[in-house]
Amino acid sequence: MALLRLLALLFALLFSGLQSLPWFVDVSERQGPGTVLQSFSFNCSSHMPTLELLSVQPPTTFFNKPSLAGKQGMYVGKVTLSSSARLDALAVNHYELQLRYKCGNFVMEGPLFIDVQQDPGYVRCGGRFASPAGEFIYVHESVTPGIVLYTLLLPGLEAQRAQMNITSAQDPPYFPGPFSINDQGLLRAPSQGLKGQAGKVFQLQISVLFGQGQSCQGMLTVKVLPAASSQVSFLQKAQSITIPDDLVPGSKVVQVQARGSDLRYEISSPVPSPFYSIGHADGVVRTTAPLELARAQGAAVTRLQVRAFERLRPWASAEFDLTVNVRAVNRWPPRCLPALLVTQIPETALVGTELKALTCVDPDTPGATLDYQLWFHNPTDPASFRLRDRVLEVNATLDCDTTGACIQHEASILVLDGGQPQMTTEVPVLVMVTPVNEFSPACASRTFRIREDAGLHALLGSVVGTDLDYPHNSLEYYISGGPSTFMVNRLSGEIHLLGPLDYEQEKSYRITVLLIDHSQDWDLTQHRSGSCTITIEVEDVNDHAPQCEPPFQELTIYTPLGRSAEVTQVSCRIPQEPQRLAFSYSIVGGNSQNRFRLQGTVLVHDDTLLRPSWPEQPCTYELLILVADAGPSTPHLSTTATVIVHLVPWRTSTVATSTRRATVSSMMTPQIVTAIEDFWQPEPWFVVVLTATGALLLLALGWLLSKLLQGLAQVLQTPSKPAQALLLNSIQGNEKSIEGIMEAPRMEMSRAPRSIMDLQQFDGRAQDPRTGRDYLFNTRTGARRWL
Repeated sequence: MALLRLLALLFALLFSGLQSLPWFVDVSERQGPGTVLQSFSFNCSSHMPTLELLSVQPPTTFFNKPSLAGKQGMYVGKVTLSSSARLDALAVNHYELQLRYKCGNFVMEGPLFIDVQQDPGYVRCGGRFASPAGEFIYVHESVTPGIVLYTLLLPGLEAQRAQMNITSAQDPPYFPGPFSINDQGLLRAPSQGLKGQAGKVFQLQISVLFGQGQSCQGMLTVKVLPAASSQVSFLQKAQSITIPDDLVPGSKVVQVQARGSDLRYEISSPVPSPFYSIGHADGVVRTTAPLELARAQGAAVTRLQVRAFERLRPWASAEFDLTVNVRAVNRWPPRCLPALLVTQIPETALVGTELKALTCVDPDTPGATLDYQLWFHNPTDPASFRLRDRVLEVNATLDCDTTGACIQHEASILVLDGGQPQMTTEVPVLVMVTPVNEFSPACASRTFRIREDAGLHALLGSVVGTDLDYPHNSLEYYISGGPSTFMVNRLSGEIHLLGPLDYEQEKSYRITVLLIDHSQDWDLTQHRSGSCTITIEVEDVNDHAPQCEPPFQELTIYTPLGRSAEVTQVSCRIPQEPQRLAFSYSIVGGNSQNRFRLQGTVLVHDDTLLRPSWPEQPCTYELLILVADAGPSTPHLSTTATVIVHLVPWRTSTVATSTRRATVSSMMTPQIVTAIEDFWQPEPWFVVVLTATGALLLLALGWLLSKLLQGLAQVLQTPSKPAQALLLNSIQGNEKSIEGIMEAPRMEMSRAPRSIMDLQQFDGRAQDPRTGRDYLFNTRTGARRWL
C-alpha cells in the first residue's frame, strides 16, 4: 500500500511539473537585468525542493540561477536575467536552458527554450564602439581623399532617424583635415587625404542622437598605416555567383584567393554580414543562416566586399567584390484551392459561361506567376471547355441530344511553377453536363381506316412521335378528350379499338393524341407536350341482308303459245342502308324446263321456243329468286324471294281474259323472323382455372373418402359391449390402484410379484374409440398396456 501511495505521489508531481513547466518563452531584446522570463509552480509537501540551472546553450552569463520560494507544499520557481544580460537578437536569438527540479527522491529535468525577439524600435548602444577602448580601424595613407572609411551600425537604428556628429576636436596641425560622418553612419576621410600621416592615430568621439532625447556616445580610433610595400592583389576584381537557397548554415559558398604572403581574409562590408562569413586563413565563404527566400528577407542578392591583408602588416591589403545571388529551390509544388474541381452545368449554357475559378500559390515563392494548362482525358472534349485566367469556361455549344453526348467531361488542370526543378500540381476536373428539356414533342396527323365489323382491341395503327431531346423515344401517348371508342398505348403509341363501330351512325372519327415527354431534363418534373389529330375512317361492311317487298307472291298468268309474258317485278332494298341500290337477281329453284328468266328485276315467262311437251293443262311453278347485294363491300349477303306462278295455256277457243295476279293478303303475308341464338364461349384462362379447381376438388373428395373408410374399418375392429364395459371397469380400477400407490408408496414386498405377474398376463387387444390408440388388456383383472 505504501508503494502504491509513493507511485501516486510521483505521478502527481510529474503531471504538475509537466503542466507548469513551459517549453518555449519569447522575450524582447529590450528586456534588461532582473527581468522575470518565466515562473512556474510545483507541488512538494514532504520535502524541501530544489530548482537548478544545469546548462545554457550557447554558453552565456545572461541568466541567473533559478529562484524557488513557497510554503505548505506549494512552490514557485522563477528564471530571471542577470546583471550582465545584453540581449541581441541579431547576435543570438535562441537560448536553451536545461533545468532540474528535485523533490525528495523525485527528479525531473526539462529544457526551457528562450527565443529573443528583435525589437525594431529599440536602439542598442553597444559593441566595441560603446566600449571604453572604442572601435579601431586601420587605413592606408594612400586612401583616396573623402572615401568611406567606416560605417557605424547600431542595432535598431535603421528604423529611426538619427543625427551623428564628431564631438572631439580635430585641430591642425595634427589633423590634416576634419573627418566627417553623416546621419547614415558613413565615416569619410578628410578631403585633403592622409598622405604623410602614416603612424598617426586619430581618436574621434562620436555622438548619436535619436528618438526623443536619447543619445549614444562612443570612441572610434583611426590608425593610419604606411603604404604597402608588398603587392597584395586578387586574380580578379569582382565575381558573381549563384547558389540555391536550400543550403544549410555552414555550407561552402566559394573560396576566394589573393596573391601575397601570409594573408588573412575578412568581410569588410557589410559589417556585420547577416548571411555569410569567411575563413580568416583559407578565404572560404560560408553561409551563417538559412537562405530560404520565402523567409529570409534580403537574401536574394548580397554584395560582399572581401579584404585580403598580410597578417603582420594589416595595412598591406586588397579588396575583392563578391556578389552572391540566391536562387529559390523548388521544394513544394503549387497549392491550389479547390484541390478537386467538380461542377455541373446545363447543356443550354452559353459560350463563355464561367464554371469555377482556380486559386493557386507557390509555397516556395509567394506571389510568383504560375502557368495553367488544361489537359483533357478524352480527345473529343477539348472543344467543349477552355481555361482563361485561371477560370474554367464553356468554349462551345453543349448538346445532350445525341447518343453519348451528355456525359461527364474529365480533365485536369496542370499548374506549373517557374522554379528549378519545375514542379507541377494536377487538379482533377469533373464537369457534368446536365440535360435540359428544350424541345416539345411532335407527331404527324394521320388517317387510319378500319372495317366496321372489326373486333375489340383491333389495331388501327401507330402514332409515331418525335422529340429532338435525348432520349428521343421517351414519350407517353394519351387521348385528349374524344370518344371512348378508341385507346392509345401509353408507351408504344398504338391505337386500338375499344367499342363497336357502325358505319351507318358514324362514318369517321377525329381524335387528338397528346404526347408528353419525360426523363429528358435534370429536373424530372419538367415536361413538354405536343399533339396531333388522328382521323379514323370507318369502312362500310354488309351487315344487313336485302329485304324484298313482298317476300312472297302468287300469280296466275295466261300465255299464248310461242310468246313471252311479263310475270312480275321483284322489288328489294336494305332499310338500314338505303344507299345500297346495287343487287343481283337469279332464279335458284323451281324453274323447270327453263320457262322463266329474269330481265333485271322483272320475271319473264319465256315461251318463244316450241317445246314438244307443251302442257295442255294449267300448271304451277314455285320459283325461288336469290337477291344478293352487288356492291364493293364484303361479305355479300342475300335473301330469297318466293314467287308461285300458276300458268294457264291460252288457246284460240279460250276466251281471252286478263292476267289474274293473286297475292297473299296482309293477314297471310309470311314474316321473316331472325332468331339470334346466344352461346357462351369462355376465355382460355378461365377454362384452365376451372380445370385446375375441379382436379383439386376431386383430390379432396378422394382423401375424405379414404379417411371415412379407415374410420369404418376401425369401428368394425372395436370389441363387443361386454368387453368394453369390462375394459372400462378395469380402467377405473387401474386408476384407483394408481391413486392408492400415490397415497401409500411403501407396499409390501410379498404382494409385488403377484401384481406384476397379473399385469403382465394380457390376453386381449383393442383400440380406444376416442383416441384411436391400440392397447393390450387382461380380461380377468382389466389391466391394460398402451401400444
